[in-house]
Amino acid sequence: MNVILLEKVQNLGSLGDEVSVKSGYARNFLIPQGKAKAATKENVAAFAEIRAELEKAAAAELAVAQGVYENLNGQVVTIEATCGDEGKLFGSVGTQDITDAIKASGFEVERRDVCMPEGVLRHIGTYEIDIQLHSDVVASITVEIKPIAE
Repeated sequence: MNVILLEKVQNLGSLGDEVSVKSGYARNFLIPQGKAKAATKENVAAFAEIRAELEKAAAAELAVAQGVYENLNGQVVTIEATCGDEGKLFGSVGTQDITDAIKASGFEVERRDVCMPEGVLRHIGTYEIDIQLHSDVVASITVEIKPIAE
């Protein structure tokens, strides 16, 4: 199925690109999320009219993400958790815990923006975590997991 991208989609294309994707991906993800439209003659003509507005909105989103990047990149976030004698956590630290700690520091991020390709954190220590602020902007923060002081 051919679609016109209404915004930049990672590993697929940028604004205005006409790409061929599997129909299920288009119907179930791209179109409902507002990331693409079917590449019909009517939609191609309509897209040509609103392209400037979409590019302006995309540039504004990128500027906001870069502003957040300047302040967030390199930040150190501390999370206290209960652990055993060897430093293994009772439970784990996941994306929601990291998002809550970042929000407590005064930054607004979404849970889906926290990238943890190796899964949840299960030991005391210091970890480098990426925050995907925009498809072109990735901030790196340091997460320190410490035992709860009693």
